[in-house]
Amino acid sequence: MPFWNFGIFEMPLPTVIVPGYLESAIAYYPLATYLQKLGFPTFTVPLRRRDWIPTIGGKPITPILRQLDLTVKQALQEYNATQINLIGHSAGGWISRIYLGEQPYGVNIWNAHPLVATLVTLGTPHISQERWTRRNLDFVNHNYPGAFYQNVRYVCVAGQTVFGERRRGSWLAYSSYQLTCGKGNTWGDGITPIASAHLAGAENLIIEGVRHSPRSPGIWYGSPEKLQIWGQYLL
Repeated sequence: MPFWNFGIFEMPLPTVIVPGYLESAIAYYPLATYLQKLGFPTFTVPLRRRDWIPTIGGKPITPILRQLDLTVKQALQEYNATQINLIGHSAGGWISRIYLGEQPYGVNIWNAHPLVATLVTLGTPHISQERWTRRNLDFVNHNYPGAFYQNVRYVCVAGQTVFGERRRGSWLAYSSYQLTCGKGNTWGDGITPIASAHLAGAENLIIEGVRHSPRSPGIWYGSPEKLQIWGQYLL
């Protein structure tokens, strides 16, 4: 039975999509539209590319968290719900982990974990060797290591599509993997290696043939045929 055939008493939770770094909400509209057709009330954090400018260079991602919080509250209010699901693509995954947390991040304490039933991360670099990214990721992994909150279901999706090599066609993947996990000769989605995309204690999935970005040519994590694999965890 397809995962969207809900029972009489089942109503899918509202779902909020968190865009990846330097990405706008519009890139995720096809995914949001498809989820809506499957019966999932879906919201995308309404980011524009310029909204990321204040965060460049490893600065706090507080402006993004504020928009995420407003979107979550809108979803809860519109559907009279007590919880939502979060889908975080790329950096949106670790940003979501900050949002769940109860430790002060700058002047804010978000403490949203009671509001989130499931967090799905798609191609998220949960670890990185890159100097600027580590400022935020070290905060996340120090305060909330692994699948930290037992009341939240963590589902981490990685892609096995491009093997990083020092040759034409694989240089970008090699460089990105090395910058992320410290090893270039490994598998990933062309940007994020599998080794960085999983969390200890989470339900960790590997999907073949997916590219990292919704703007990539061909199939990415949010394409309908791949959504069938991880979408069942939104129930």
